[in-house]
Amino acid sequence: MSTTDANEAVDAAMPLLARVPMAVRWGDLDAFNHVNNAAFLVYAQEARLDWLAGIEGAWFDETMMPVVAAAQVNYRRQLGWPARIVVELATRRLGNSSVTIAHRIVDASDDTLVYADGEVVMVWIDPAGGRSVPLPPAIRAACQSLVESGATTSK
Repeated sequence: MSTTDANEAVDAAMPLLARVPMAVRWGDLDAFNHVNNAAFLVYAQEARLDWLAGIEGAWFDETMMPVVAAAQVNYRRQLGWPARIVVELATRRLGNSSVTIAHRIVDASDDTLVYADGEVVMVWIDPAGGRSVPLPPAIRAACQSLVESGATTSK
C-alpha cells in the first residue's frame, strides 16, 4: 500500500458514520481566495458534532467528555467559494477510551472530487481529573453497529 493509499481517510472498507452536507462560507477564504487550511478542520468538527448530536444515549456529562487528542489533514485540492461540500465520517479504530474518526471532504455533486481527508483521535476524559475514561457505551454501540451491519447514515 502506498503512503497516499494509507493516508486516504474514508475508504470503501469503512462503513460511513455520516455524510454531512455544508456550504463553504465567504469567511472561510484566505488572502489567496481559496479556503484557508484551518477551515478544513472546522468542517470536520462540524460534521463530528452533527454525528454526535444524533447518537442515542449519553456520550458526555459531568464525568466524561470527548477531547481531540490528535488531528491530521491531507490537502488534496484547492477549494473555492461558492461551493457545496459533503464531509464523510467513518470509524477507523475503536480503543478503550478513544475513537479514531476518519474524515473526507468531497464535492457535493461529485464525491470523486476530494478536497481533503484525514483523521481525528477523540479521547474521552474525566473533566475533573483530566484522565482518560472508558469509551461511552453509546459511542461504542454507534460505531460497532455500523461496522457489524455495514450500514451508513446520510444527513
